Amino acid sequence: MKIKEILSVLEEMAPLAYAEDFDNVGLLVGNPDTEATGVLVCHDALENVLEEAIAKKCNLVVCFHPILFSGIKKITGKNYVERSIIKAIKNDIAIYAVHTALDNHQDGVNKIFCDALGLKNTKVLIPKENFIRKLVTYTIAENAEKLRNALFDAGAGNIGNYEDCSFSSKGIGTYMGNEHSNPQLGERFEFVQGDEIKIEVTFEKHLENKILKALFSNHAYEEVAHEIYELQNKHQNIGLGMIGEFQTPMDEKDFLLFVKEKMISEGIRHSSFLGRPIKKVAVLGGSGSYAIKNAISAGADAFLTADLKYHQFYEAENRLLLADIGHFESERYTKNYIVDYLRKKILNFAIILSEENTNPVKYL
Repeated sequence: MKIKEILSVLEEMAPLAYAEDFDNVGLLVGNPDTEATGVLVCHDALENVLEEAIAKKCNLVVCFHPILFSGIKKITGKNYVERSIIKAIKNDIAIYAVHTALDNHQDGVNKIFCDALGLKNTKVLIPKENFIRKLVTYTIAENAEKLRNALFDAGAGNIGNYEDCSFSSKGIGTYMGNEHSNPQLGERFEFVQGDEIKIEVTFEKHLENKILKALFSNHAYEEVAHEIYELQNKHQNIGLGMIGEFQTPMDEKDFLLFVKEKMISEGIRHSSFLGRPIKKVAVLGGSGSYAIKNAISAGADAFLTADLKYHQFYEAENRLLLADIGHFESERYTKNYIVDYLRKKILNFAIILSEENTNPVKYL
């Protein structure tokens, strides 16, 4: 099995198109055509993790955080990033990062967070914008079903919990071909007027090439009239953060003690108690201060995230309980999820969970 075959499975789990624009996801180091010997899944691809990969004969390291995040002009080993890259290259180890591609997935980081706490009725806290596009095309009635099905097979027509969604309407189409044309109906230089079906489907923007290939391959006409629009609709199943609720409300202090236990947190910083029970909880794994207002607007009783600064605790505005449980802690079960996913998809192959703790924050 080549590394690129494993990467295809990883992209099914967390499509790279889901990642935020600022992020650096995908294959960061290595040749995808190399034969894979084993996969080591970790949180951060640090030197000690790469040593572990060498010892366990894994030449692909799948990490949550990208070891290469911003631009790098020199690789001299002067810092932990450069040393990790050098070690990976010297030992022919590929590094692949998922980060916000999995953050934004409906079954990803924040769903894992919610599941660890037992939250129900979950939904995305900040739905992704400018991600849905719409295709409009026109064909004859005899071609409509074949064309629709081909578009569905390519990934078009998925809306929330529904698939194969489209809208069709009847109309009158006209055309006249020139000397180079080969019309489906009528002859060259003949003005043709006839019944047509207008088909409309939505799709996620990263599927556009696949959708267009299906359109051109299955359309009856020589020239395929079509339009693509970028919609302002938010994608309800893709985005950052998540919100859910407990079946039974909890006292604020009991709630934080519960979170501390479930997320194995050494300490939780939080805003003032408000004397209200906690039922509806918003979560955002990693640094999530930017989502405080979203959590308030969503009616959350509490918001769990990490990396909050002093003044950001004031933003709770006595409207919800704000808690910083730790960056690593809020994402701690992510690598377990990746391992479980790969083991289900790739049988009889070494998929190994890293035993190294890469949390840089220690508690006294």
